[in-house]
Amino acid sequence: MIVMSIAGVDPSGGAGVFADLKTFQAIGVYGTGIVTALTAQNPYKFFSTLPVSENYIEEQMDAVLDAYEVEFIKTGMLYSPEIIKLVSRKIKDYDLKAVVDPVMVATSGGDLTREDLADAMNRYLLPQAILTTPNISEAEKLTNFEIKTKDDAIEASKNIICDSIITGGHLDGINTINIDGEITIKKQELIKTDNLHGTGCNLSSAIVAYLAKNNDLTTSILKALDYVYEGIKNGNYGTLIAKI
Repeated sequence: MIVMSIAGVDPSGGAGVFADLKTFQAIGVYGTGIVTALTAQNPYKFFSTLPVSENYIEEQMDAVLDAYEVEFIKTGMLYSPEIIKLVSRKIKDYDLKAVVDPVMVATSGGDLTREDLADAMNRYLLPQAILTTPNISEAEKLTNFEIKTKDDAIEASKNIICDSIITGGHLDGINTINIDGEITIKKQELIKTDNLHGTGCNLSSAIVAYLAKNNDLTTSILKALDYVYEGIKNGNYGTLIAKI
C-alpha cells in the first residue's frame, strides 16, 4: 500500500511532508512525499516560505508515479493558484483519489501562501477531491460563510464542493462530517496542550492511510480523528511522532 503527500516542508518535523510520512508509517502504509515549498518555521513561530517551481513539482510527481502504483494521496500546502492548477491536473491525469487539507495559515500564525487560495481550490482542486478537511477558518474562506455554532458548521459543509469534515478544534471539539449529504457530528473533548502543531496535517494523512488499508471514507475519518486525539492526549502520534 503506497500513498502520497503533496505538501510543504516544515524543518521542525511537526507538520507538512515530514509529519505526513511519520503518520503513514505509524499506521502501516508506505509514504511518498512531493515537496511544494520549503518553510522556515517551528511550532511557535513562522519565518518564511520558499516555493518550488511548478515544473519541478510535476517532475517529482511523474518520477514517483512512474515507479509506484498510488491510489490515495493527500495535499497540504500548495502555495499558489498555479500549483493548485498543476496538482489538480495531475490528480485527473493519474486518476488519483485526493484528500485535500486546504492549508492557508500555519498553526504558529504565519501566512503560508502567496495569496488567498480559496477561489482556486474551489474552482480546480475540490472538484477533483474525494474529501477536504478544513478547520473553521479554512471552511469560512472556502464558503464565504461565518461559522460560530454547530448549525453554522453544518450549513457551511453543505456549501463545500466535495465531501468534507470541518474540524472542531475551534468549535468546542465539534467535528462536522458531510459525506454524500449525510451529516455526522463527532464531538471530542478539548485537551489543554501546546501539542497542536501539525494536527491538521496528521488528520488528513491518517485518513489517507486508513483509506489505503481498505476502510470506507466515514470509517477512515473516524479512525483518523481518534488517532490524532490520542496523539494530542499522549504528546505523540503513535510511537513515531515526537512531542513538539
